Amino acid sequence: MQRIRCWNRTVYVFDLLGFGRSSRPHFSSDSEEAENQFVESVEEWRAMVGVETMILLGHNLGGYLAAAYTLRYPSRVKHLILVEPWGFPERPNNPDQEQPIPVWIKAVGAMLSPFNPLAGLRIAGPLGPSLVQRLRPDFKRKYSTLFEDNTVTEYIYHCNVQTPSGETAFKNMTIPYGWAKRPMLHRVGLIQEDIPITVIYGARSCIDGNSGNAIKQLRPNSHVETVAIRGAGHYVYADQPEDFNQKVIEICNSVE
Repeated sequence: MQRIRCWNRTVYVFDLLGFGRSSRPHFSSDSEEAENQFVESVEEWRAMVGVETMILLGHNLGGYLAAAYTLRYPSRVKHLILVEPWGFPERPNNPDQEQPIPVWIKAVGAMLSPFNPLAGLRIAGPLGPSLVQRLRPDFKRKYSTLFEDNTVTEYIYHCNVQTPSGETAFKNMTIPYGWAKRPMLHRVGLIQEDIPITVIYGARSCIDGNSGNAIKQLRPNSHVETVAIRGAGHYVYADQPEDFNQKVIEICNSVE
């Protein structure tokens, strides 16, 4: 967890349990219970640092869990910011609603389904850092203004080569091809009406940005804003940091 002074606010940046530099606890294999464990860990963190209310921002799985936290602890959230959130839409039942999946991809997916997503990285052993650099050279480019060496790729490798605690929990929360077992769109309408929600997407991202519009329809009496950051992909904050930071600062300035 990192604490940063930003203008007239304190910004807390923390890794979810099971990820990054956080500890690797055991998570339930039940998707609902695993979600509850994540949510309660965030509440325990909040109570420990003494934050009464907050603007809560989550990216990808963090966005899903930020919404789940807001559902359970609405009095603690002044504004919910969802950045490229995972797990909101339901997997379409109608094949016409999604692109057909080639048979070979289905076969590979079936063979790999017993394994965690990053198992190959751990199997690679000492070749792991080179594998990260080869498969994701964009990570180094995204942070080139901060690091000229391989700090970023080495950090990603060493974080993900540890015990796959959060990774296993995430796998247990999904169904084939990355859809959520418990889609958040089924519940986001239950979030307290007076809590504003901002959904931020990268205009070049492969993540479906329609969830923002769906949230707005489910919350007709609430403030819901969808923002597309031009030139950004899934890692919005790294692809277009100035535009992303400016939008977050605008939100912060709107909250007392």
